[in-house]
Amino acid sequence: MDGVLVKEIGTKALLAGVAVLVLYWTVNAARLVIGARGLNPLVKQFFTQIASGRIDAAYLLTTKTYRQHVNRQQFVNFLAGLKLSRYSNLKSGRPRLEEGQIILTLKLKSEDKKNELPLDFTFTKVDDVWKIDRITEVKA
Repeated sequence: MDGVLVKEIGTKALLAGVAVLVLYWTVNAARLVIGARGLNPLVKQFFTQIASGRIDAAYLLTTKTYRQHVNRQQFVNFLAGLKLSRYSNLKSGRPRLEEGQIILTLKLKSEDKKNELPLDFTFTKVDDVWKIDRITEVKA
């Protein structure tokens, strides 16, 4: 009789644990998705500014911290090194939350889909407005 009771309590505890984990995951996923609103328009604006030659406007979409570490000429050189003109399609990945910032991997794809350039964009909110805090090329 004791074995049946232990088994029944163990099963209920396991189910309760699974329910708590699913609830925790769901709440965190919802917080991330809700918190990440506004990132896609910022990314679109960033690449539109670059495509139209408004590098200064794109540079101003970054945080003050970014601009303190990366001056305008370094920013221009970084963009030139990426050879963005080879890419015409943009695919956005799932956002990740790390240390209060949201990291989003964007994959730029060439028209023939043979070349792909993954970039990690780190975003932070400054006065309730999303800004780009870091851009790094993802090495395969």
